Amino acid sequence: MLVATVDQCRQALGDIATKLSNDPATAARVNLDRSLVCHIRDLNVTFHGRLRGGTLEDMTEGDDPKAQIRLSIGSDDLVALVAGQLNFAAAWASGRASVKASFTDLLKLRKLL
Repeated sequence: MLVATVDQCRQALGDIATKLSNDPATAARVNLDRSLVCHIRDLNVTFHGRLRGGTLEDMTEGDDPKAQIRLSIGSDDLVALVAGQLNFAAAWASGRASVKASFTDLLKLRKLL
């Protein structure tokens, strides 16, 4: 079974950052300033950065144990999600993606997803 590579996952996260930064309406809808971790389960690699004002900033490889929002997803699912081929709610409901965050943050995040 083929899985997306670390570089493809890094690119997917970069694509999310680009999409968010190119959508000023998102920044107006979402007022979050939170540290974020994205763990890619099947590759056992983690990226961390900051979700600020509707944008995703400074995504780099490595964990942040104090992150306020933690996303866990498979590499292929991350790539499919960013490409618009996978609905986040469906991935979450089926266990293909998980998010750990405060209830308030979850409500705000749903506006982004």
